[in-house]
Amino acid sequence: MRFNKKMKEYDGDAPLVLAYKAASEAVMAKYVWNPYSKLKQLKSAASIFEEAVKRDRENPEIRFLRFTVEHYVPRYLNLSPNIEEDKKILINALKAHPRSGISPELARTMRDFMLTKDHSTAAERKVLQSIEI
Repeated sequence: MRFNKKMKEYDGDAPLVLAYKAASEAVMAKYVWNPYSKLKQLKSAASIFEEAVKRDRENPEIRFLRFTVEHYVPRYLNLSPNIEEDKKILINALKAHPRSGISPELARTMRDFMLTKDHSTAAERKVLQSIEI
């Protein structure tokens, strides 16, 4: 709650901070009872993510945050149009690590997340498992 309040107050345009602001909005939708309010928060998060990506298209951390949120949004809402694009950028950034600029900790977190559940295909999992971090 405190993080969300702090993020709501942020009015800057730093792409990575905007991505965290969007993720915070999306998480708060989980705690809203009214379905209309949930949808409104998810749409707000999507809009903020779009702005963050527009400002820094290749940032793997921004793409990871958006991928994570969109992956858990119910498909019938049609609010997850960027999953495949974001996944491609994530995998490419992981393959390029450490030249991709992401810290080893974040790279491990991203890779481990992508290897769980249904976050990636069998072929993608094979590639991810071969990446040494």
